[in-house]
Amino acid sequence: MIYGYARVSTKNQNLETQLQQLQEFGVNEVISEKISGIASKKNKLDALLHDLKENDTLVVTRMDRLGRNTVQLLQLVEELQERNVDLVILNMGIDTRTPTGKFFLTIMAGFSELDRTMIKEKQYAGIQLAKKKGLYKGRPKKYTTTHFGVKHALELRETTNKTVKEISKITGVSEATLYRRLRESK
Repeated sequence: MIYGYARVSTKNQNLETQLQQLQEFGVNEVISEKISGIASKKNKLDALLHDLKENDTLVVTRMDRLGRNTVQLLQLVEELQERNVDLVILNMGIDTRTPTGKFFLTIMAGFSELDRTMIKEKQYAGIQLAKKKGLYKGRPKKYTTTHFGVKHALELRETTNKTVKEISKITGVSEATLYRRLRESK
């Protein structure tokens, strides 16, 4: 079965161009929705992806119809490949039913991985430099001893016979945070 997916970001935008391209490709069924690309849940797309079966094909007019960035798309492609579902992206000429389409996606995945690795390396180098200069202290602690919940938890620990677990339930401060603050206060 060949499914088409069309999406626009606002109610005022028109799906006609995408629908026409999908029909011309020869899809059996078109799923469409009007929802922002940055929305974390796209109900119709999520349902379609869930329902795809082995040897089905998903067709979209452009890559950004499926995900906001290359990483999201590549994660989706990997999931589809594991399920033996093919993907066709019309404007890029990608068709994973062909060796060339699979090769092109592999190249894209390689560049994406390289980009992620280079960003991590730059970040690590920046942190190391900041540590040498004494400027890097790590992420700021949210639950310090001046935080109301932590103060209350420490007071309960000192003035009652309640366990850390009981205090955690009362104050909403996690047991791990409470243990850390108790060690720091000694």
